[in-house]
Amino acid sequence: MNPEPFRDASDAALTQERFLRQIFVRDQMQEWSKSPFVMARAEGARYWDVHGKEYLDALSGIYVSSVGHGNRRVIDALRAQLERIDFSPPMHGTNPAAIRLANRLAAIAPGDLAAVKLATSGSEATEGAIKLARQYHRLRGAAGKYKVISRYQSWHGSTLGALSASGLKSRKTVNEPLAEGFVHVFPPTCYRCPFGKRYPDCELTCARIIEDVIRMEDPGSVAALIVEPIGHTGGIIDPPPEYLPLLREICDRHNVLLIFDEIITGIGRTGEWFAAQTFGVTPDILCLGKGLTGGYAPLSAILCRRPIADAFWGPVDRNPGLVEGHTFEGHPPACAAALAVLDEIEERKLLENARAQGQRLRAGLEDLARRVGVIGDVRGKGLFHGVEFVRDRETRAPFADNAAFGVQVGRRALAKGVLFRFDPHWVAFGPPLIVTAAEIDRILEVLEECIREVAAEWRG
Repeated sequence: MNPEPFRDASDAALTQERFLRQIFVRDQMQEWSKSPFVMARAEGARYWDVHGKEYLDALSGIYVSSVGHGNRRVIDALRAQLERIDFSPPMHGTNPAAIRLANRLAAIAPGDLAAVKLATSGSEATEGAIKLARQYHRLRGAAGKYKVISRYQSWHGSTLGALSASGLKSRKTVNEPLAEGFVHVFPPTCYRCPFGKRYPDCELTCARIIEDVIRMEDPGSVAALIVEPIGHTGGIIDPPPEYLPLLREICDRHNVLLIFDEIITGIGRTGEWFAAQTFGVTPDILCLGKGLTGGYAPLSAILCRRPIADAFWGPVDRNPGLVEGHTFEGHPPACAAALAVLDEIEERKLLENARAQGQRLRAGLEDLARRVGVIGDVRGKGLFHGVEFVRDRETRAPFADNAAFGVQVGRRALAKGVLFRFDPHWVAFGPPLIVTAAEIDRILEVLEECIREVAAEWRG
């Protein structure tokens, strides 16, 4: 497939420094400007940059483009909704598209996750979930329950509360001091257990210690525990099967709300609608974003269990309801896009495809690990997988930080036309739910080429 001609012949000129200095991107600006990455077009599981170079999208943009780029059903739904109503007044009510979406999400969600609050971004959703938990306890007569327990190596968003719950020093320190009332615990990084143990003989210390922390903090002061069912920023932290059920039991014992941050894992990424279903655990609050609209419009959602929602129902003189609102919540075109995405996933059986291609990806990564000698661990579920690089598989000794083995692999892959997430010690994959077997094989082929090239240079 060839990209269409650029509409503006100056597109390629946008890489000039005089233009680049006018926009912030996520990377360090001066470093990024040495080799600017500017996309111009996308279709299916492919991107083309401003120079016409093609890339296989093995990351769904950033776990967003669930039904692929240029999806006609979603584009038509957006256009049709724009012709009916482009914006509805959020302070006064809602709109039919938002109502339909809320009902649809409640229908596919596990357990009694039956109430929905719509927002715009993942950060808004996780921040809103934290506020919901605190307000819930206050309405129930337990205003002292305000603390939130979360994990190191987690990422819950860029807004102040979400950032305070996050556990990445590289993103927190530059913004400190952050909000108070957040307590961090170690994540279930079984490959590198922070307690020096090995699963399953560890008896899930990483989960059981959370109960100790709740007791030490005082259960009367703890409102919620927020976790990503599969952590991303720590290198795809895929917990043992007993971990999340044990967290559910601990939270129930101490009247602590369990929040699942499924901004990445929700809407099919793990091969089910929600990772909650993959692990068989229903949280009290569940946050969605990214893949909900397939990238066609910004939208996120907070789902909560019916008994929690009921706490916000009552006479206005005694119950203010959920005090949380955003200008673009329930945005009609975004909701229409989300409904079209859900239709695409159902009618094209993309959950089944995510499971099948996820198995193919997993098998390919495990086979590659056996053959290249520098992959220590393969982790993930469905179309959400990652590998950790080591210089010695026997001892699990990592490469030096300044070797940036994973970054070198990722940059070489970009040069070869495959886009995925890369960090110094690991790389991660999250292709669209429409990905084909041939595309999975191409991802694995390029990954192997790049690993062997970087390993050869390191050994040389």
